Amino acid sequence: MNEPAGVSPPDMSAFWMPFTANRQFKSAPRLLASAKGMYYTSHDGRRILDGTAGLWCVNAGHCRDEIVAAVQAQAAEMDFAPTFQMGHPKAFEAATKIARHTPGDLKHIFFANSGSEAVDTALKIALAYHLAQGEGQRTRMIGRERGYHGVGFGGISVGGIAPNRKAFSGGLLPAVDHLPHTLNLKEAAFSKGQPAWGAHLADELERLVALHDASTIAAVIVEPVAGSTGVLIPPQGYLQRLRDICDRHGILLIFDEVITGWGRLGAPFAAQYFGVTPDLLTMAKGTNNAAAPMGAVAASAKIHDAIVNGAPAGIELFHGYTYSGHPIAAAAACATIDLYEREQLFERAARMAPLFEKAIHKLNGEPHVIDVRNLGLVGGVELASRADAPGARAYEVFVRCFEKGVLTRYTGDILAFSPPLIVEEAQIEEIFGTVAEVLRETE
Repeated sequence: MNEPAGVSPPDMSAFWMPFTANRQFKSAPRLLASAKGMYYTSHDGRRILDGTAGLWCVNAGHCRDEIVAAVQAQAAEMDFAPTFQMGHPKAFEAATKIARHTPGDLKHIFFANSGSEAVDTALKIALAYHLAQGEGQRTRMIGRERGYHGVGFGGISVGGIAPNRKAFSGGLLPAVDHLPHTLNLKEAAFSKGQPAWGAHLADELERLVALHDASTIAAVIVEPVAGSTGVLIPPQGYLQRLRDICDRHGILLIFDEVITGWGRLGAPFAAQYFGVTPDLLTMAKGTNNAAAPMGAVAASAKIHDAIVNGAPAGIELFHGYTYSGHPIAAAAACATIDLYEREQLFERAARMAPLFEKAIHKLNGEPHVIDVRNLGLVGGVELASRADAPGARAYEVFVRCFEKGVLTRYTGDILAFSPPLIVEEAQIEEIFGTVAEVLRETE
């Protein structure tokens, strides 16, 4: 049972919170007590419109009855079963349902428990593939500046967020390089959808090939739309160029779709939206509506068959997690995917995208706004930074929006929006109307 509204907050001393300014938060906590549909209820009983699908993850809306029932039933029937040399039906069922929606021949699903684990898994699979092909010297990974691929050492290494890398610089993978990011406010500010400028930035991969030699490069990993660093939309033709260059040099292409997967752009995955099929695809978050921790990698038949069919008898890939394909997470995934299909939520997101675009671009001209960018049901609003306090302005907007009943996200001085796919037009207007009101009140 949730505590009644208005009660005192709990003792906060024991929980060391992730990616949080702990001292600042615990001095003025923002606590969520329950959720349903498009709304959270705060600890003090206020209704909060969710403009971020939790953490980019509750795509079908909160506490959907079908998913709740599936989790409850599975927990009562079987709480855990190993998937090392054993199995249980729900893991196979969930993989089959996922494979119905993955692009091309990426129909082999390896389960993890988060986006971070999915990324590290994909990097390992890429190395294992080249080893199986007799090209074990292909060990270099190419990431991208301002990329976010989770918090494992592999993900931080290929990621391009400076504070994450700086904090753990001594433990990063050595054979890694980075492409430039694609955001350019001078050339493409206030673009609606994909910017027309910037496809040539993919050609930087050719420079890295010339520097390192293609025979040493295992894979390139990018987010089709970079979410956590402020919604960076790929330029028109950019991802197609990356695919072509990778094909030309025998390099695997990995799409990190932890954020873009499961309808965010109005298609099952960004790969289908952009018409570019990678060799490996990571997912998490919306895979089971965040009802339980789950991540996964979808691998092409070429990669799966080279590793599994090409190995001697016994274990083909020495990798996995205790909770890979956990029964409760798998049951939630099955119910979630059934819900996506039955309510046609991906198609609904595509229909709502023009309304979302129109509403977010109304912020062009509001105080402090220097860029607005969007694609599907994801958007970013970049604010001018205060000279003496970068990030402070967006944080203040985030807090004031929460006080007014709208949940947003911020990173640096960028506000990010990714509402559940069930969002209504009036709720979209409320989200951005509240942001506009707060911007006018912010110094």
